[in-house]
Formats: sequence, structure tokens, C-alpha cells
Amino acid sequence: MLFESFNGKDVNDNPAAIYRELVAEDPRYRTTAYFSVKPREYAALHAKYPEIQLIKRFTPKWVYLMARAEFWVLNSRLPNWWHANRRTTTIQTWHGTPLKKLGTDIDHVAIPGQTTARYHADFVTAANRWDYLIAPNQYSQEIFKRAFGYRGRFLSIGYPRNDVLYAADTPDQVAAVKQRLLPGVTGPVVTYAPTWRDDDAIRPGVYRFDLPFDLGEFFRHVSADTHLVIRPHYLVKDQVDIRGYEDRVTVLAETDIAELYLISNLLITDYSSVMFDYANLKRPQLFFAYDLAHYRDQLRGFYFDYTAQALPGPLVTQASSFYQQLDVWRDHGQFPDHVAAQEAFYHRFCDWEDGTASRRVARLIRTGKDEDDE
Repeated sequence: MLFESFNGKDVNDNPAAIYRELVAEDPRYRTTAYFSVKPREYAALHAKYPEIQLIKRFTPKWVYLMARAEFWVLNSRLPNWWHANRRTTTIQTWHGTPLKKLGTDIDHVAIPGQTTARYHADFVTAANRWDYLIAPNQYSQEIFKRAFGYRGRFLSIGYPRNDVLYAADTPDQVAAVKQRLLPGVTGPVVTYAPTWRDDDAIRPGVYRFDLPFDLGEFFRHVSADTHLVIRPHYLVKDQVDIRGYEDRVTVLAETDIAELYLISNLLITDYSSVMFDYANLKRPQLFFAYDLAHYRDQLRGFYFDYTAQALPGPLVTQASSFYQQLDVWRDHGQFPDHVAAQEAFYHRFCDWEDGTASRRVARLIRTGKDEDDE
């Protein structure tokens, strides 16, 4: 069987969660399960995950294994020129609850050399080669069915990558992760995880990253022992400037984001799908959407009403309001005016999550049956 995450960029996300559950249940799968990775990432990933069989994408051995595999477990699309054989079962996990429009719901596709009509047609073609598609919630399932033109079978089970949020959310386990990622940090952890601005390029392939708040002012509105983690997109990780605050700010672009969720007392984001996964922990979130009008109206349309009423925490667009909300969190440990909204958000997007998604997919691979078949 072949696993692949984000077209071979890393060993992570839903495919990695399923792989680890599978080999934990039966270690013999270590010899027949492979992770497909980009050739340029192979050396680093091999050093990081020596226990996992890696295969370089699009090499002759990769072609041989893909052609003979009984299962493909993916979280994004393969090129449409690559077809599965009739004995291969494709499990598409996808990689997030959608806020921004997907697939055929995108009105205008701004990809060089690609027309909107061709993009839509290619997406539908790819989706209808999947035998199974994981949905994290009813909201996503309805969007996937329409936006992907998907007519296959859904696994309505929540996301495997979120299982750890239920399995490892004890004080001792969280403390161990915190000590490993942030040695010596004992106070609250705030994680800032913004989405990537794909129109903010310095030059092709190089993107700008500007913090929308002042670090000095930030720390004047939180407790003295608060530590800030910045989780940027990997394309801008080298553009983050924390000079003068190295002892109180850590940039973690490659760390498993589920581990950042576990150690975070507050998540600050904007339009990123991290809001949906983090909501499983029922911890406070703060939304700093400083470019809301531009992002919503010019870059990507939204699926749901991105307002303070729909979000699980305060929505601010100005730095002054951002600092005021930090004061509220510092004083109360939450946002009292948003408790009801946080609970409603949890029930809308996390009701299917219960920490068993990886186990259910592993069972499907081992037996050919999902629990819903019985």
C-alpha cells in the first residue's frame, strides 16, 4: 500500500495518522506499506523517519509499487494521467474542513496555463476515481459532494489526524509535548497560525510575511510568562522577524500542528482551517482578520458567514481591538461573551470526531469492511 501527503512533501496529516495506526495494530505492515515522497525531500525525511519505508515519487520503483498496490491513501489529488489498476482501492482523506471555496465552486481559477473550465473538469475526473472520501463533518460532506462532483462512498468519521487531540489531551501528556517543543517554558502558550497570502509575493516563489501586530505591544497584554509560537506557512518561514524576542517567541513551521494545538492555551488565526481542528479541544480562539475585505471579496470566496456570530471567538480587524481581546483572555482565560458560540461551533464541526477515525480506516484496509457495513 502507498501513502502520500501533500503530493509527497512530508510524512504527516491524515495519511500519516492512518499509517501509524495500521502498523501499531500489526507491525508486519511496516514491510508492505510505503510513504511516497518528493525526491528532494527524501534525504531529510529518511533521516527524520528511519522506521518508515519511503519511496521517491515518479521513480521506476514508485511506478512499480503504485501499479501493484492494493491501497492508495492520499490527502490531495494525483495527476489525472496516472490511473489506478482495477484492484487498487483509493482512500482520499482530504486535508481540512473548508472555509474557502474548493473545486468547481471556485468561480475564477487564477493558475497560469489553466482555464477555470479545465480546472473544474480535472477536479471532477480526479474525485470520481476515489473509492472512499473521508468527511470530518456534515458541513464538509455536503461541500465535498458538490464541489468535487463526488459520487463515491463517504467515510463520515472525522479526521484521523485529530485522533491525537482526544488520545493525548491529559495534563501529563501535554506537559511532555510542551517540554519537548519548548524546553523551559512553563507559562501559557499562544499560537499564531495565519493562513498563507498567496498574492503577497516578493518575486516568484518568494513570499512576504509581516506580523499584523507589534511583539512588544503583544507582550504588554498577556501575562509575563506567556510564550508565543508563530506557525507560518512553510513558504514564508524564513521571512518571520522575531529579533529582540527570541526568548519569548518561537517559530515552528514544520512541527506537527496537532502537537501545537495540544500545548496551546489560545489559538490566534484568521481564515485558516486550523480553527476547525483546534475546536476539538474546546479552548479559546481569537480571529485577527486585518485584511478581511480584500481576502474575502478579492482572493477567495467563503462558504459560511465569516462573522463574529458564526465564529467560536472574537473577530477583530484592527490592532487596537486585538490587544483589547488579549486583555480579556489574560484576565479570564477565555472569552466569556463567546462561550455559547464556541459550543455551537464545536457541535457543528466536531460532532463526528471521537478519536477513532484512524482505527476505522485501518480496519477498512485490513478487512475490506467499514464499521458501517455491519
